[in-house]
Amino acid sequence: MTPRSRADIPTATRIVVKVGSSSISGENAGQIAPLVDALAAAHGRGAEVVLVSSGAIATGMPYLRLDSRPTDLATQQAAASVGQNLLVFRYQDSLDRYDIVAGQVLLTAGDLEHETPRLNAQRAMDRLLALRILPIVNENDTVATHEIRFGDNDRLAALVAALIGADLLVLLSDVDALYTRPPHLEGAQRIAEVRYGDALAGVEIGSVGRAGVGTGGAETKVSAARVAAESGTAVLITATTLVDDALAGRDVGTWFEPAR
Repeated sequence: MTPRSRADIPTATRIVVKVGSSSISGENAGQIAPLVDALAAAHGRGAEVVLVSSGAIATGMPYLRLDSRPTDLATQQAAASVGQNLLVFRYQDSLDRYDIVAGQVLLTAGDLEHETPRLNAQRAMDRLLALRILPIVNENDTVATHEIRFGDNDRLAALVAALIGADLLVLLSDVDALYTRPPHLEGAQRIAEVRYGDALAGVEIGSVGRAGVGTGGAETKVSAARVAAESGTAVLITATTLVDDALAGRDVGTWFEPAR
């Protein structure tokens, strides 16, 4: 059932969690284990959980001896090919502690824009969840081109939430909530709740993420939250370090009320 407030989050039966590259790669690779702890707790209480994880390119970069995110498409694709394999291995290695099996789902924008591949993706995801598998979704960066990309995994997560009829979407990053202005600026105040249809007038929303390996910022998360809320999915934006509190229904992050 779709939670109507944070307190209802533990009752959500189908949950999509999205985590960004900067939260689980490089020096933050150690955050995979506590993230998995929180996902396993929700899975253990009977929820169906889907993880949308960025990080393939960032994870592959050291193995291609790259110091910064590549700008050309071919090298991005090569880094993603190497990194996706390593990323899923790291998740599965952590999930083994809970006897949870992951399933890899790689999508392109075209898969969700056209009816036949969209229905195929929906059927596959539904079956994985019915089998108590934890799908790990990412954009198929190895074959996607600039013209057919989702643009960022916040949008992908919102579309996946709509595709599978999720009750809750949790968008994780390195910032603990949405603020009235970029949080490093004086006077910034946390926005605890956004009512459905609220235009957020007067709120200064940044368009770029803080880390050099990610592609999304607050603007992409707000846009994704609106897409998911429009489809009837409740949304919570918070920090990766607070995912356990988020899935337990505690007062963290910014809550987006879903359409009824």
